[in-house]
Amino acid sequence: MQTRRIPMRKCTGCNEMKPKKELVRVVRSPEGEISLDLTSKKPGRGAYVCRSAECLEKARKTKRLEKAFSCVIPDGIFEKMEEELKNE
Repeated sequence: MQTRRIPMRKCTGCNEMKPKKELVRVVRSPEGEISLDLTSKKPGRGAYVCRSAECLEKARKTKRLEKAFSCVIPDGIFEKMEEELKNE
């Protein structure tokens, strides 16, 4: 019996490789809107973050999400993403 390959992704906050199911996808839509993608099915460019507020804060401080999306992300969007992570 074959073993299934588990897709791995790198967290932009802590920079660790983890299984894709343990991470949350942050997506920049074709219109330029940035949001959390809890279903991992939204169209657009994606980056992954752990399901903790600490990793999101690290990604914010080091501007890794801004580098991944090649755009400036306003503070309001980060605050909205933090609220969504807390409510999840």
